Amino acid sequence: MVLISVMYPSDSGTRFDMDYYLKTHMPLVSQRWSSKGLHDYTVLKGAGTPDGGTAPYQVIANLRFDSADAFKRAAGEDGEEIFGDIPNFTDSQPVVQISDFAE
Repeated sequence: MVLISVMYPSDSGTRFDMDYYLKTHMPLVSQRWSSKGLHDYTVLKGAGTPDGGTAPYQVIANLRFDSADAFKRAAGEDGEEIFGDIPNFTDSQPVVQISDFAE
């Protein structure tokens, strides 16, 4: 099992339509990738830093996948549609990280 983190930076002046993201984009991700190794996902909204500063990421989506290979296959098959939807809710370029769960 791996965690795929899709992190949207909080750069000044960036647009992010949370309503579209939650009601359209993430259901599309779930619909396309659940049969390809996606177990579930959570969406986190950046609230700030301990010193009261702006959160480095405005939104982080964490997706639990069977494996990094399963994610890569899913992204290869449906990436054009899913990644092509990003401009519909943000002008920010996401950072994607694959993480293993510590044992």
